[in-house]
Amino acid sequence: MEKGLLQSDELYKYILETNVYPQEPEPLKEIRALTASHQLFFMGTSPDAGQMIEMLLKLTGAKKTLELGVYTGYSLLLTALTIPEDGKIVAIDVNREYYEIGRPVIEKAGVEHKIDFIESEGIPALDKLLENPDNKGSFDYVYVDADKINYLNYHEKVVKLVKVNGIIVYDNTLWYGSVAKSEDLVPEVLKQGRTSVLQFNKALAMDPRVKISMAPLGDGITICRRVY
Repeated sequence: MEKGLLQSDELYKYILETNVYPQEPEPLKEIRALTASHQLFFMGTSPDAGQMIEMLLKLTGAKKTLELGVYTGYSLLLTALTIPEDGKIVAIDVNREYYEIGRPVIEKAGVEHKIDFIESEGIPALDKLLENPDNKGSFDYVYVDADKINYLNYHEKVVKLVKVNGIIVYDNTLWYGSVAKSEDLVPEVLKQGRTSVLQFNKALAMDPRVKISMAPLGDGITICRRVY
């Protein structure tokens, strides 16, 4: 299952090779290569989406960030490389084993001190963060790339954690292009995720708390700015 949503594989390859890879930092190339041989390689953040995320982080001056769904750490490392030296990332994932695949690269890049890794299911970890009043409305940037069935539940929590005018980015909001296909044409393995993503996209578009922009990068990313 390719993530690129362009009709032409050649065109997507052109974008990556001409525009993305030349500016991709070496540690990110390394973690991407490590991930490529893993059986769940398709779970990694696409480098073209990562390029946009880096720009968002720089434009907003993000310093305190939250990541829900880490996998091997491509987007986590990207964020750690981009935010200031005294910036912090709360990184939540249910599987520490996958994080350990990329952690040596993160260590070598000299940015592990910015990361607070929490091995946990997403909902209880977010609830614990919300228990501390200081966390509410305090995060500059949130990245969500976790189980799609809980995206709406995650949104209700992270929208309280991100500051007004802060950014939330959701990955996989076009779900391999299946959102635009009739259900009978969608492979069985994608159907549950497709249903969740369709519901999430509809709800997000109607949420007055955020302004959104869906970008056809990688598997689709939806960029949200908290309005109030």
